[in-house]
Amino acid sequence: MTRPETDTAAVLKAAQDNLWLHFTRHSAHDAAQVPTIVRGDGAYIYDLNGKRYLDGLSGLFVVQMGHGRAELAEAAAKQAQDLAFFPLWSFAHPKAAELAQRLAGLTPGDLNRVFFTTGGGEAVESAWKLAKQYFKLVGKPLKHKVISRAIAYHGTPQGALSITGIPAFKQFFEPLVPGSVRVPNTNHYRADEITGMPGMSPEQFGRWAADQVGKAIEMEGPDTVAAVFVEPVQNAGGCFPPPPGYFQRLREICDQYDVLLVSDEVICAFGRLGTMFGGQKFDYVPDIITCAKGLTSGYSPIGAMIASERLFEPFKSGATMFAHGYTFGGHPVSSAVALANLDLFEREDILGHVQRNEPVFRATLERLRDLPIVGDVRGSGYFYGIELVKDKDTKQTFDEAESERLLRGFLSNALYDAGLYCRADDRGDPVVQLAPPLICGPKEFDEIESILRSVLTEAWNRL
Repeated sequence: MTRPETDTAAVLKAAQDNLWLHFTRHSAHDAAQVPTIVRGDGAYIYDLNGKRYLDGLSGLFVVQMGHGRAELAEAAAKQAQDLAFFPLWSFAHPKAAELAQRLAGLTPGDLNRVFFTTGGGEAVESAWKLAKQYFKLVGKPLKHKVISRAIAYHGTPQGALSITGIPAFKQFFEPLVPGSVRVPNTNHYRADEITGMPGMSPEQFGRWAADQVGKAIEMEGPDTVAAVFVEPVQNAGGCFPPPPGYFQRLREICDQYDVLLVSDEVICAFGRLGTMFGGQKFDYVPDIITCAKGLTSGYSPIGAMIASERLFEPFKSGATMFAHGYTFGGHPVSSAVALANLDLFEREDILGHVQRNEPVFRATLERLRDLPIVGDVRGSGYFYGIELVKDKDTKQTFDEAESERLLRGFLSNALYDAGLYCRADDRGDPVVQLAPPLICGPKEFDEIESILRSVLTEAWNRL
């Protein structure tokens, strides 16, 4: 659908003159239009000029049920008519209460207490604050530090950014919240470099990587460490799944030192890995889950920190209060949309669909390994990264200038121009990330592979 010419010109001018885009080099749009998406339908999005693109990133790991679902829009409209807004500050409203109960029934273990936010970064922020206050209330006031992994992204608020392991994202906002400690991530493709001990099996690497968390706790002092923050599959760096046994060992270490295990599932929850929560895919039960994105399939903003019952225990009596909250946390409209979204998950067996199609998605992407530029294909569920290399035999990566030319100078625009919206990223080694809507199947997988094959071949020829 093409918009009238006058509307198009006005929108593009407003985007150029007034809109401040997120994580964007505005100089890139000095001589070109700001890419502007006007509608979506299923797995596809359409720009201002009517061109269609396959949404290979679910917006931003968000649109699980695809675009244009009338049921979700109708749920929002109905709730807005009944109760458009009321805060959860000493009051409840029915949709937030119902959603909290629904989520508690889906989580593993005794994670029954749901603290709503409006997004993932706020959920991470809330988890760190809860960890600090919880340990003060139980007589361990020195426990305040957190451990997270290299290159891991946990959000942009000051606390969440402190936990984030990407120096370039942090340098302009220093000083940040003190007490964040970094350990190695689980990129087995680069295990030889990470460990300095070539030839580790995935199981050996998993044990080694988890043990680094224990060593960090010992180094900092167990009485000072409150929590470990990890994603089930690490996003930044390019979709690092956990090696076998990693999370089981990590759970043992956290229990040994009385440290909370926080599973940051802002991306990995709600079917992205084929399970409702990411930890269920890898058989571990955390103390806190942080989530957002896919809970409403992006049709309205919401996030949540879900805590185990024991962490709520000190807040149940007396004058104790968690002095923390957000105006729009648990918004009635967002809560109603989330409930409708979870209904769709059940009605259309989305988890089963992802589980059945994950091997097909993986196998389709694995076909790209015959390209000289493709070093690794990794991930889980509908969440994959393709690492690009200069030499497959040595795993030699690109230097900073080459990566700049490859990703921003060519790949990002070329993939988009070819009809695929995805992410070409260099927070770590250069990767292309893919996370299509959970309604996708072999037809969309083949389209993704075909576009990637063409564009990556051209990228290699340009090198």
